[in-house]
Amino acid sequence: MLQILEFLETGLLNFTGWQIALATFISVQVTLVGVSLFLHREQTHRGVILHPVLRHFLRFWTWFTTGMLTKEWVAIHRKHHAHCETEDDPHSPQVYGLKKVLFHGVNLYTQERKNQETMEQYGKGTPDDWIERNVYSRFHYLGVVLLALTNIALFGVIGLLVYAIQMLWIPFFAAGVINGVGHFVGYRNYRTDDSSRNITRFGFFIMGEELHNNHHAFPSSCKFAHKKGEHDIGWYLIKTLSFLKLCKIKKTIPTLEADDNTFNIDGETVKAILTHKFNVLQIYIKDVMKPALQEEYAHASKTVRKKVKRYTKSLSLDPQFLKEDFKKKISAGLEQNNTVKTLIGYKKELQAIWNNNTMSLEEMIDAFKKWCNQAEDSGIHLLQEFADSLKKYKLAPQKA
Repeated sequence: MLQILEFLETGLLNFTGWQIALATFISVQVTLVGVSLFLHREQTHRGVILHPVLRHFLRFWTWFTTGMLTKEWVAIHRKHHAHCETEDDPHSPQVYGLKKVLFHGVNLYTQERKNQETMEQYGKGTPDDWIERNVYSRFHYLGVVLLALTNIALFGVIGLLVYAIQMLWIPFFAAGVINGVGHFVGYRNYRTDDSSRNITRFGFFIMGEELHNNHHAFPSSCKFAHKKGEHDIGWYLIKTLSFLKLCKIKKTIPTLEADDNTFNIDGETVKAILTHKFNVLQIYIKDVMKPALQEEYAHASKTVRKKVKRYTKSLSLDPQFLKEDFKKKISAGLEQNNTVKTLIGYKKELQAIWNNNTMSLEEMIDAFKKWCNQAEDSGIHLLQEFADSLKKYKLAPQKA
């Protein structure tokens, strides 16, 4: 009896409190690697290919420490991208509210994983081998039961506290913080068609998933840090694994560059524009809209110039996520200006071209050519310069 009590107190490892804390931290970090590198960057978006041994270890580990199945996680995340910020989005804080997604994100996940239509439509291409069918899927929650027993065996009764931390970590930080805060608070590099935000420039705590707006702008890229000063620990791990021949980098962000020898829009130009449409839009706002408005209202009162500045800044935000009274306040009178109306009109026409999914490549080439011709005939110097630069866009050869 005494031996049993001693075992329950210390476990097999007889670790100190600090050693148990370190072991807990390492275990949740490995789980985050499984979610970020395996479930997210490889299985969902195919940005990286993991070595088969590493892939299966992470597949086992996510089942063992979270009870999640690969197909379910992938299907739900793909649906999130396909229907972001709509009622069909499984976990949008814009629809459900931040509090519900942050603290009850796991419930939204559980509810959606029962949707067989979602599983069939968005879960294609995930593992469907013997062990997936006969172990992981068949015994969905056996992994977390084994985890609890393993923790008690290794650490004693305090292993239950370790277990609680492991069980709460992913539901809160992945399902809650990333899906909730990552669509509610932070900064944006790209004017994506959703409310995604980069929570912080230092993606060290949640394996780089903090750079969520960057990910939504380029979902297939396995590198989430895009701007100077941003750091993605998941990417650093991928580079290390690549050096060790344990993974193969498939997709990163193709660099947008200008080819001064190109004078006409072709398929490569269209590909570059579509790939970097959010960057192209930011360039239009920065190089056309902003200086044009500053020049137009250069001699206006300080109050008007301040309003123009706020209006220009609002063009880089998603109108659907701006408060209605704010939009009315800053746009009142400005959009009646002929120059503003013209430039806004060209912006909307440009967006309409790349948002038209029914166009063939040839039709899109013609549409961009027509837009550039009209811009060049507008008589607006800044617009003419932008149209000239648009024709030169190309994607540089990818480098990992």
